[in-house]
Amino acid sequence: MGNFTKMITQTKKKRIKLYKDRLNILLDLAQTINEDHSIDDLLSEFEILLREELDVGKVLVYTCSDGIWRNLLISGVTPEEVAKIDVERDLLVYSGIENITLSPPENLVGFDAIIPLFHRFKAIGYVLIGDVDEEHQGISPTIKHLKLIQIISNLIIVFIENKRMQDALLEQQAMKKELELASRIQNQLIPGPDALPKHRRLSIHTIYLPHQGVGGDYYDFVKLSRNTIGFCVADVSGKGIAAALLMSNFQAVLRSAFTSRVSLRKLVHQLNRRVNESANNEKFITMFIGKYNISSRKLTYVNAGHLPPFLFEPKKGHLISLDKGCIGLGMLDVIPVIEVGRISISKNSKFLAFTDGLVELERGNKITSGLMSVEKIISNANPIEKNIEEIKAFINKHIDRRAIFDDISLIGMSFF
Repeated sequence: MGNFTKMITQTKKKRIKLYKDRLNILLDLAQTINEDHSIDDLLSEFEILLREELDVGKVLVYTCSDGIWRNLLISGVTPEEVAKIDVERDLLVYSGIENITLSPPENLVGFDAIIPLFHRFKAIGYVLIGDVDEEHQGISPTIKHLKLIQIISNLIIVFIENKRMQDALLEQQAMKKELELASRIQNQLIPGPDALPKHRRLSIHTIYLPHQGVGGDYYDFVKLSRNTIGFCVADVSGKGIAAALLMSNFQAVLRSAFTSRVSLRKLVHQLNRRVNESANNEKFITMFIGKYNISSRKLTYVNAGHLPPFLFEPKKGHLISLDKGCIGLGMLDVIPVIEVGRISISKNSKFLAFTDGLVELERGNKITSGLMSVEKIISNANPIEKNIEEIKAFINKHIDRRAIFDDISLIGMSFF
């Protein structure tokens, strides 16, 4: 009887020691997590814990993020063993800890147990464990630690996923600040109402509406002489930061190269070279660029692959499309032919140049054109100010319908 009591006491002591060891492992893990280590450091600690504290020879951890299963940890497992396993085919069928030592599925030979990991009743990971010794027969000694491994693995995977989400949130916040800064800088490059040319024989109105805070649209005015102004509307292929960076570079080149002495043909060739250097054949720019002499009422222009602006002559009731020019900038190393347009502007004529974001509208899965609506807005005797207000109403209506999906820039001019 004494020996039996002694045996029970020793068993209790072993069990108490086991519980203490497990508790210490969990406390150490909690401390490691609270110290906010990097994901790589935490995985390294996890691997050491499994191999040295719990005698796990082989460990393979899968985790699911954004619907995609990935290997989070591979230790003691050969590439050939990993290659055989398909999570959706081989592991999703398991909803509880499974000992597979004696009869492992064909693709899981060499592993002793499958440990599914759940968070809010959803499978977020799987842990496969085994012994390094492939000749080992019988029940693996790691089997006694399965529940503890499940708890530890769950804690680590949930922490890693939370950390990734936190890092992603911080990255989004940093990107948002960068976009706000880029937007402010870009808005300073685009001339506002106070920076537009003023003349009693000319009325100018503009709209600038980047779709994503920053964009690839651009318009500008340059005073070339006392009676001559230069102006342009341009659009980079694509949207966002990349388009905005290319457009900022383009603006700097245009401002330095657009002078009273340079011809439009020579200027377009020069701009084409610089776009090719900056865009590396990945993007191109469409542009309408013109010079207007207020005294002679002569407009000289080049349309480089851009939507043709409208010129409406109320006296004749004519709506003219200004389409003479060439291909877009950056489409070819050298533009083969540039046709320069020249036109006399009659009194009270109205001019409207815009980017394609104004007239390319999204309806379901289709892109429709609002070009006829814009033609109708400009083709009347109303002053340009009223036309611009109607265009703003047109834009707002389609924003409400979520039909606008690109940047919008516009120049409206009336000639007196």
